[in-house]
Amino acid sequence: MVTSNTKSEVWVFIQHENNKINDTSLELLGKGKDLANQLDVGVAGVVVGNKLTDINTQIAAYGIDKIYFVQSPKLEEYNTLAYTKVLIDLAKKYEPQIFLFGATIVGRDLAPRVASALKVGLTADCTDLKIGDYSARGEQYSNLLYQIRPAFGGNIIATIVNPKTRPQMATVREGVMQMPVLNGKNSASMVEFKTELTEDLFSIKTLKKEVREKTINLKGAHIIVAGGAGIGSKDNFKLVSELAYTLGGEIGASRAAVDSGYVDHDYQIGQTGTTVRPKLYIACGISGAVQHIAGMAESGKIIAINKDPDAPIFQIAHYGIVGTINDVIPKMIKAYRQRGVL
Repeated sequence: MVTSNTKSEVWVFIQHENNKINDTSLELLGKGKDLANQLDVGVAGVVVGNKLTDINTQIAAYGIDKIYFVQSPKLEEYNTLAYTKVLIDLAKKYEPQIFLFGATIVGRDLAPRVASALKVGLTADCTDLKIGDYSARGEQYSNLLYQIRPAFGGNIIATIVNPKTRPQMATVREGVMQMPVLNGKNSASMVEFKTELTEDLFSIKTLKKEVREKTINLKGAHIIVAGGAGIGSKDNFKLVSELAYTLGGEIGASRAAVDSGYVDHDYQIGQTGTTVRPKLYIACGISGAVQHIAGMAESGKIIAINKDPDAPIFQIAHYGIVGTINDVIPKMIKAYRQRGVL
C-alpha cells in the first residue's frame, strides 16, 4: 500500500498503439486535470513502451504537468507481467494519490493486478469521478475520490470511496468523459524511470499481431438513429437504417436489440456498449432502461418513438412520438425527403 500524501499527484495510464493514443486515455487526461485542480496537485501521464518521444510530445500538448515514462525494446508490445511490474515500481517510488485507467481490454487486465500488488481498492467501469468528503465511524475524510458506477445490473448508481488506501484506483468506461482540448503548452516535465526487466516477465511472446481499424464511429456521429427490442424483427430494423441514411447519420442499438440479433454488437449504445453525445438522437422502440440511458442521456436533442406512452425513455426525451415504428418511421423518412434533412 502506497503511503497517503494529500499533495501527491493524479496519474493517468496512457494506452497507445501504432503511435496513436487511445481515446479513453485522452478523455481521462481531461478528467485527471479537473480532479487535480480541485485537489491543488499536479496531473501526470504514465507511459510504457519503446521509442516514446512522439507519444510524449502528443501527451504534453494537452497541458499536463508531468510525464513518467518507461521505455525499452522489451516493452514494444503490451505484456501483462512486464507492464504490471513497471507500474508497481513506479507507484511505490512516486506515491500518487489517484491512479486512473481506461476500462479497455488492456486497462481491465492491468489495473486489477497493480491494485492487488499495492493492496489497494479498485473500482471498475466507472461512469463518473468526483472529489468529495466522507465520514464513517466517527472519522472524517476530506478530498476523497468518489468512484461512481452503475450497480446491480444498472438499477442503481453506486458511489465508492477508498478512505484509507492509496492510490485510489479506478477504471473508467470509454466515452463517458469529455475529450480535452489541445492547448499547445508543451511544458510537461519528463521523468524517465528505469526498472529491472527480468526474463521471467516475458514468458509469453507475441508471435503475430493483427490490427483491424474500427469501421463504426458512433462517438463521432452528429446524428444517431437507434433501435430497440420494440423494433420487433431484423427486417424491421431496416427502417432504422433507412432513417439514419436519410438524415446522414449512424445507426445504433440497445442491448436488447443486439441480443435479439437485429444488429451487431459494434452498434450497441449504453452501459455495456458505447457512450455517445450526438446533436440528435432518435430512439426507436427503445423503452429507456437505465443501462441504455447511461450511454446517450447527454445527447443534444432526443426524439423518442414508442407505442407505450408510459415508456421511461419519454422522461428524458425532448420530443416524444407515441406510435408504432412501422407507422411513424416511414412518415418521418417521407417528410425529411420532401423538405430536406437537418
